[in-house]
Amino acid sequence: IREMAEKLTEAGADYLDVNLGPARKKGDELMEWIVGVVQEASDLPLFLDTMNVDAMEAGLKAYKNKGGKPVINSIMARDDRMDKLLPFVQKYDAGMVALLWGPEGIPRDENERGELAANIVYRAQGDGVLGEDIFVDPIVVPVSSQQIEAQGCTNFMAMCADIFPDCGSTCGLSNISNGCPEKLRPLVNQTYFAMLKRHGLSTAIMDPFDKPLMDIARGKSPEIEGIVGRVMDGEQMDLGSLSKEEVNYVKTTQVLLGQK
Repeated sequence: IREMAEKLTEAGADYLDVNLGPARKKGDELMEWIVGVVQEASDLPLFLDTMNVDAMEAGLKAYKNKGGKPVINSIMARDDRMDKLLPFVQKYDAGMVALLWGPEGIPRDENERGELAANIVYRAQGDGVLGEDIFVDPIVVPVSSQQIEAQGCTNFMAMCADIFPDCGSTCGLSNISNGCPEKLRPLVNQTYFAMLKRHGLSTAIMDPFDKPLMDIARGKSPEIEGIVGRVMDGEQMDLGSLSKEEVNYVKTTQVLLGQK
């Protein structure tokens, strides 16, 4: 775990996401332990991720603010989760991911996402949480099985910065390529990241070892971002004038937009 934390830090990550999943058995002890281990290896701030409320609080208690405040990843847009976790944001001076998972599960389109986002963001701000400490997560779904629903996430991100200008945003990026052939997953991830970045996405849970992906994050691939942007703007592309790599980004963008 130390070795992985060190390598991710060296690869250029801005945060590290520590995800214990359900952590039903002794989750509090495990979270306290792993936060200590990771913070021995890296000064990066941490996203703490678990469904176990006691484990979450144990991690927040153990956390040492060396490079920035911790972030609770995540708080669902459901009353039961907000009631339990929102008080931790103020109590432990933490940030939070506002996960747009509502009472009925994953939202179907941009309108449902907007309704859930308004609910959790306004409630958090009413409790004194600053917009700068909130990351809205629209929930990325696999394009391989839910092509239309994936567009709902994209369309919401196109509106998010205007609706919540004070808030950040994030997503589990690799969800978009889940179920795709393994050799295509990096291309799908990179293309969708460029699309969401163009719509104002401020952070993403992603693979720092994927150098082309990191180059897009750092603004070092203007050609790729430009190609993706032109397709998003509706330009009819002359594929014969493009390189094979550029053609791949064009076609992938068209799939992610539901055009193919």
